[in-house]
Amino acid sequence: MKIIIICCFICTVFMPSAFADYDRNKAVPVEKVLFGQILSVRNITEQELIEDQHNGWQVFGGALIGGVIGNQFGSGHGRDLATILGAIIGGSIANNNNQQESRVVTLRLVELMIRTEQGQEYMVVQDFDANMVFTTKDEIRMVYLANGFVRIDRQM
Repeated sequence: MKIIIICCFICTVFMPSAFADYDRNKAVPVEKVLFGQILSVRNITEQELIEDQHNGWQVFGGALIGGVIGNQFGSGHGRDLATILGAIIGGSIANNNNQQESRVVTLRLVELMIRTEQGQEYMVVQDFDANMVFTTKDEIRMVYLANGFVRIDRQM
């Protein structure tokens, strides 16, 4: 029983995070800046399934509570079996409840075809920003951030 709880805890704690490395209002070092001109602009939307970010902890909690309840029944090997079944059923119930909380979100994106001053062409897809609407022939700067992201802004 202790091994099962420890394994569940380790798997939950060391699961990869679903959070992006890019945050608003965060200073990130700039690797390089290229200047160029927009060749084409296309507004696109992308629908993405968003799930509750606390899903893993809720499933773990359901399995833990189910295991504790299952441990109250039987004795010897019967108690071990009841504990394992309780943990499986509790985790399953918590997971099924979380799946009903999923929702569809439409993301607004803009696809930019850019030619740099050096003559190279790049296609960049980034979040649509109502304060930064691009048109063909806009002079832009392409900012490469140290975290691997690229951001396109109009030259000032």
